Amino acid sequence: MFSHVTVGSSDIARSRRFYDALTPPLGLVRHADYPEAIGYGCDGGRPQLWIVQPLDRKPATAGNGITVGLDATDRDAVDAAYAAALAHGGTDEGKPGLRPHYHPNYYGAYVRDPDGNKVCIVCHKAV
Repeated sequence: MFSHVTVGSSDIARSRRFYDALTPPLGLVRHADYPEAIGYGCDGGRPQLWIVQPLDRKPATAGNGITVGLDATDRDAVDAAYAAALAHGGTDEGKPGLRPHYHPNYYGAYVRDPDGNKVCIVCHKAV
């Protein structure tokens, strides 16, 4: 459905450290690395998650109501990505756990990246 998702960063080096730690448990790798942007995607694929310095050169801001949802293969990957995010400058927005109000197998965690962008890490599979 989507070609890619882009979130802003005021400090690409800081974001690189954060996303380089967050993405491996989810099977994502950095495919693109530029001074003003980094791109992640599935191994062998193209970048689908871009972290970019805003083109207008103004500070990046997090959108109210925007969440980037990253799919995890299993619940252990959710836990690992969440821990990596917190260890690399992220802040907690919701510890890993079941959220049955979404659906019975929804196991997710929520963090904010160093620029305040909200990221959901989720596994939709039953145990």
